[in-house]
Amino acid sequence: MLTRKHIESVVLPLSAILVALLLFGLFCLAAGANPFGVYGSIYKAAFGQWSSWQNTLIRAAPLMLSALCTALPARLGLVIIGNEGALVMGGIGAIAAGLAMGTAAPPLLVQILMALAGMIFGGVWIGIVGALRHWRGVNETISSLLMNYVAIALLNHLVEGPMKDPASLNKPSTFPLESLYRVGTIPGTRIHYGLVYGIIACIIAYILIQRTTFGFAARTAGGNLRAARIAGLPVGKLTLAICFLAGSCAGLAGMVEVAAVHGRANASLNVGYGYGGILVAFVARHNPLAAGVIAVLLGGILASGGILQRSHGLPDATVLVFQGLVFLCVLYSESRYGTIPALQPQTNVTRNS
Repeated sequence: MLTRKHIESVVLPLSAILVALLLFGLFCLAAGANPFGVYGSIYKAAFGQWSSWQNTLIRAAPLMLSALCTALPARLGLVIIGNEGALVMGGIGAIAAGLAMGTAAPPLLVQILMALAGMIFGGVWIGIVGALRHWRGVNETISSLLMNYVAIALLNHLVEGPMKDPASLNKPSTFPLESLYRVGTIPGTRIHYGLVYGIIACIIAYILIQRTTFGFAARTAGGNLRAARIAGLPVGKLTLAICFLAGSCAGLAGMVEVAAVHGRANASLNVGYGYGGILVAFVARHNPLAAGVIAVLLGGILASGGILQRSHGLPDATVLVFQGLVFLCVLYSESRYGTIPALQPQTNVTRNS
């Protein structure tokens, strides 16, 4: 049976996206472009043909993984937005592990070690945020945001200093990863196996949160922290565990970008997939399975930047305007839950005469 909560969880995000589309259309109109032509171009670039779908799915993979960095802690009542920093740290850990293995190790073993290193680096990074929250009472939203800048600064220091490849003159980078160690593509496509990692991670996260006692404890603590403590739930351990798992998902996204896309670590790790993951998590209402679907939609939007520039004379970053409008509209929609008159439960008051 559909409840008011179920209806709102569908109607409000869809309404927010429609409002964002309207506002984006007005923006395009002000920039001298036909809004309907822009919408058509976005659809064509994202889903119009198989090659477009491949571009979309390539971008969806890191978005799925980074979205879990926000979605998992949200079940505990935490607002984590350090996705970009965890992704960057995961990329650093992955390339460090890959380069340390030399050239003689079995490729599968190296890829597993790179994935583990990326997950550990990203998990520890967000675990620090959880520790600050639990032991020092530091606001997790502010601390995770600031951790992004620390991670990006550390990346710049490493690729321009200790880990720099002397041959990378125009764009400072680490030494390249051996081709045998790179994550391959799904046969017959340009889509790398990072998409498979993302789908599996979303499924595991859903089962963990919705079908295990650990997930039940996390949701209970997120619903009423005081009641959880009275019931004897280990809130501190839950906080640290959830934050580590959340960061490890974003760290795996960093490993995918290094091992499947760039083949090395450089400033290209910091392209906004972590920030996009925040949007995906909020639109999906922090549901890991829904995050996979929303990641595909946002991946399609990001894939359309080039065609907007070529066909409509709009800057390539125009899609980021659309992304920002969606984020603002979704944040506003969060305040409307439980306030829509049409969805309010009706009560009958009987008076005794």
